[in-house]
Amino acid sequence: MPTVILGGGIIGSSIAYYLSQSQPQEEIHVVESSSKLFCSASGYAAGFLAKDWFAPSLAPLGELSFNLHESLAAEHGGRQKWGYMKGVALSLGSVNNKGGARGDDWLRAGTSRAETAAGTSQYSEPEVPDWLTQQKGAKVEQISDKDTTGQVDPLRLCRFLVDSCTSRGVKLHYPTKASSLVRNEAGTITGVRIVDLNTNSESTIPCTNLVVCAGPWTPQVFRDLFPFSKVALPIYPLAGYSLVLHSPRHTLEHEQKKYHGETHALFTTWPPSCGFSPELFSREGREIYIAGLNTKTIPLPERADDSRKSMDPKEMDRLKAVSVRLLGKLAEGSTESSDEIPNIDDLKIAREGLCFRPASDRGTPFVGRIDDSLLGEGIKTSTGSRKGGVFIASGHGPWGISLSLGTGKVIADLVEGVQPAADISGLGVSRRGLERI
Repeated sequence: MPTVILGGGIIGSSIAYYLSQSQPQEEIHVVESSSKLFCSASGYAAGFLAKDWFAPSLAPLGELSFNLHESLAAEHGGRQKWGYMKGVALSLGSVNNKGGARGDDWLRAGTSRAETAAGTSQYSEPEVPDWLTQQKGAKVEQISDKDTTGQVDPLRLCRFLVDSCTSRGVKLHYPTKASSLVRNEAGTITGVRIVDLNTNSESTIPCTNLVVCAGPWTPQVFRDLFPFSKVALPIYPLAGYSLVLHSPRHTLEHEQKKYHGETHALFTTWPPSCGFSPELFSREGREIYIAGLNTKTIPLPERADDSRKSMDPKEMDRLKAVSVRLLGKLAEGSTESSDEIPNIDDLKIAREGLCFRPASDRGTPFVGRIDDSLLGEGIKTSTGSRKGGVFIASGHGPWGISLSLGTGKVIADLVEGVQPAADISGLGVSRRGLERI
């Protein structure tokens, strides 16, 4: 049964990876509109992993995905190939974690992701990484143990997944756009028409199962193919700025000898005057990734290739200023306990980034099969012994990397017609509350 996956980011690559373990690989097609793979969130996200920081409806998928990250890394050398590391999460400053409400309420309220941590700060005195400049009046607290949080380099993980898929025979089409559906006389989907965006040539891919996982472009892709559907997907683009930095206070010696290959994730609302909640992550290869400056106001570009064109230099300067405040070197003669603000920028910028993540109004992603009755205009996916379906996997917000492998596994299970490896009953698409106006 041919499967067409619309979206070649980490979600689509994960689905293809797990599906290709059992389905004939030549029947799996990944369609991606960008001319360069992983040029949005899949390549530019932080790569933070959490096991139990999720809303109840999302918790089973979160745990499954975290465990799959661990097993995949153990089986394929993830430490070397994509920077898989275990570690601890820390909070700094005004965040007072009490094991609060799960979900993405912190995102809508503009507070810190640390507020969703499953544990409390009742740990022993945390090890404060050398790369963090001590902030007077701000306290560092540990909010996770070493078995429930971790880190990957998402770009390297994506490359591993897609290379594994294509080596098995999965077909990757890019830059290519799905333009319309092909249906038989009974209205059953039999194929997807695609357009090569370099040559404008058209072709048709046979299709029994269709998976829409195009990140923040998912609502538009779904509308284009199902213009008479009775539902609209409330997924919006959340733009986020990021920097990858090198600091003389975070060397390979620190990483290997002092921290023994473990990572630190730091969540903070410090400094209070910065107007956003910075997030910092140490990554394999002496990298420090900083983000947290998010906005809903930047229009989504037509394709991910154009994301960088939307970058506002003034906003990037804000992120750089906070980087110096949190990571910079104190002026000579100052002490960490003084009122001196770090003002010596000895940090090296390895990469600037702006990416768009798919966030949902309800705070949890849409993962599941869409009932035929919601597709509109008598569209069918199954007739007689022919079993097919249209599936959705999008709206993961800032948790796309963490939830990627679990999402890939459960969608592969659904396509194959077996019981999903995690309970996703609370993540489906229904008509209630999603009617198109």
